[in-house]
Amino acid sequence: MKKKTKNKVYAGIDIGGTKIAVGLVDQAGKLLAVNKCPTPEPGTGARILHLVEKLIRELLEEEGVTVSSLRGIGAGVPGIVRPDRRGILITPNVGLSRYPLAALLERSFKTKVVLGNDVNLGVLGEKWFGAGKGINNIVGLFPGTGVGGAIIIGGQLITGAQGAAGELGHMILDLHSSQKSAGLYGTLEALASRRAIERAIKEAVARKAPTVITKIQKGKLDTIKSQVIAEALRRKDPLTVRVMNEACHVLGQACVSLRHILNPEMIILGGGVIEACGDYMLPRVRDISAADPFFKGIDNCRIERSFLGDDAIILGAVVLLKQVLGEKITSGVDYYPKLRADQKGNVWVNDKLVRKNIYIRADGKVKKINGAAVFNELDRSRRLGISALRRVCKKGPKILIVGSTRRRLRITQEGKKFLKEHLVQTRLLDVKEAVKTYNAAKERKTMVVYRREA
Repeated sequence: MKKKTKNKVYAGIDIGGTKIAVGLVDQAGKLLAVNKCPTPEPGTGARILHLVEKLIRELLEEEGVTVSSLRGIGAGVPGIVRPDRRGILITPNVGLSRYPLAALLERSFKTKVVLGNDVNLGVLGEKWFGAGKGINNIVGLFPGTGVGGAIIIGGQLITGAQGAAGELGHMILDLHSSQKSAGLYGTLEALASRRAIERAIKEAVARKAPTVITKIQKGKLDTIKSQVIAEALRRKDPLTVRVMNEACHVLGQACVSLRHILNPEMIILGGGVIEACGDYMLPRVRDISAADPFFKGIDNCRIERSFLGDDAIILGAVVLLKQVLGEKITSGVDYYPKLRADQKGNVWVNDKLVRKNIYIRADGKVKKINGAAVFNELDRSRRLGISALRRVCKKGPKILIVGSTRRRLRITQEGKKFLKEHLVQTRLLDVKEAVKTYNAAKERKTMVVYRREA
């Protein structure tokens, strides 16, 4: 058992329709550890409370932290939270509507508890530690099963009179649409969510339109997940391409409207659909937004993919907590590992000698190359192709640094086109120079370390 520590920590919680995740975060904003479990069915308030308490206590024990060292708890819930950051008005997909979650957690852990809408907190996390780091005016659009949204102006979340501001998925974009979501016709959610994409594909199949998705799912179209849609896009399935182009058009027009209304510096796209299909969607959404004639030469609004993935809500919940406590928030946390290399090309990651070929994603996670099928071309010809680059660049880097021994690796023409479309700069270097470049790079970065054939 680890020795107990008195260092102050914070707990961040992400309560979703399918999973509950709890993370411990230190005073500098570093995520120390995460514990997850499925959301119970039925997801009643009492059952969710029990699981959250269990996850927190397990994490504290595993990390050697006493309960008295828990400075506070922040939690993201999938619904509307009152401006007091404690009362839950409604959570359509889990049983927390009107449930006194904050008060009960405070009683259990004798510490401050604050609550927020999950997408609001995800974008708050991105503002401090992810894609929006250093930017004060941000809009978040998160197409998943529905479409979540969030607005940050002047560094502060805009929550509105009842805490319901930022429900951008309910913007009405087509007055003549027959498609409905949450009781409203023609909304962004009704036209561009995963549920909307799924509906459009099913309707086309009912009209006898062919699609590879029926083959992928063996004729079962009850639910079409984002990963299946992404696979159909990779296979250039005509029906999926048409439906996704329509969704991109809607999202692009939504970005135009948001630029006119809020004049943000950045629009962050996240959620399950973007996570799976962002490589295809982001360039198209950017082009549609950039075609707006009014703002040409006026604003410089960037449209970026979310950076923190599953960690965003946990970190955002802690940011909200620290704001309520009046504590300073440090945005300079480095989530990337530190590398060093010697004259022979040996590489250490956080002082651990690397004996395999690896890549380091833009979220700082280290992954092995050896044995993965998408890297077969690299092993055969020392070339990075599009399949490998999709894997390596999954988390949306701005720069790709490739370090290799002997002769340098190359990138295929298709791979170069992929990198150009996604605005990823490339550096092909020997291992020692690559390590130096990686450590010095301030942008979101990805690195490949290829020292020998697998």
